[in-house]
Amino acid sequence: MATSKEYMESLMSGLVEREVSCRAMMGEYVVYCKGKVIGGVYNERLLVKPTPAALGLLPNAEYGLPYEGAKPALLVENICDKDFLGNLLAAIADDLPEPKKKKK
Repeated sequence: MATSKEYMESLMSGLVEREVSCRAMMGEYVVYCKGKVIGGVYNERLLVKPTPAALGLLPNAEYGLPYEGAKPALLVENICDKDFLGNLLAAIADDLPEPKKKKK
């Protein structure tokens, strides 16, 4: 089951001002924060990278697989609390290295 546009609109509402964006990819979505890939939405489930900040903010989170063969990611169940979600995504982005510059 692919993720619906309605689900993504609901998820993204209130997060754009927190530098959160998404890009559709093969029926699912990659989620970015501060220009960094922090996770994705697969089958209407938000899965994020298990960085130290994510593990601290989601100590009891279950792991899920975005797709077969992928690395396990943390399942974020509380997507309705936009303040918590924005803080979580920003903390994950802060844990990740800066994206590499593309060669011209």
